[in-house]
This record gives sequence, C-alpha cells and structure tokens, in this order.
Amino acid sequence: MSFLGRSGPPSGSVNPERVEMAMQELDMITDVFNRLVSSCHNKCVSARYAEGDLSKGESVCIDRCVSKFFEVNKKVGEKLQSMGAGQSGGSQSAFGSL
Repeated sequence: MSFLGRSGPPSGSVNPERVEMAMQELDMITDVFNRLVSSCHNKCVSARYAEGDLSKGESVCIDRCVSKFFEVNKKVGEKLQSMGAGQSGGSQSAFGSL
C-alpha cells in the first residue's frame, strides 16, 4: 500500500484524508526544523560574519546544540505520550500536580 492510500495500479483517486495527514506532518517537521535552525544559529553563530565558513568553535557548538535539541524533543514527546496514556486510563490532569 502506498503512502497516499493507493495499492496496485493507479486508479486515479487519491485519499484526501491521507494527503491532509501528510501535509500536517510536513508542516510539523518544517516547524521543528525552523525552530532548530533559529535556536542553534542564535546561540552559536556570531552576528558579525568574519568568514564564509563556520569556525571550529561554531561548528562544535552547532553539533552540540542540535544533539541537545533532539534529545529534549525526544524526552518531551515521551512524557506527553505517557501523560496521554494516563489520560485514557483515568481522569488525571494533563499537567499532573502543578
């Protein structure tokens, strides 16, 4: 089965629900990428460009920033999933005991 809901030879119809889901996923991925670039660029790259390439320090900083960004993103996603699983099992608040 293909990504857009077609299996076998093309029948001329595309599942609009799957297209919408794909568009939403693309928007989310684009948003994460843009936030990553903005955050790490602001933290690691000087506003005054001295050379065309990144310096060794800037390159290392960006490497670490990207790694931390994805690690935090992963942990937040896991926490939200566990909270969602708790929500389906009971009437607990999404924010726990804040």
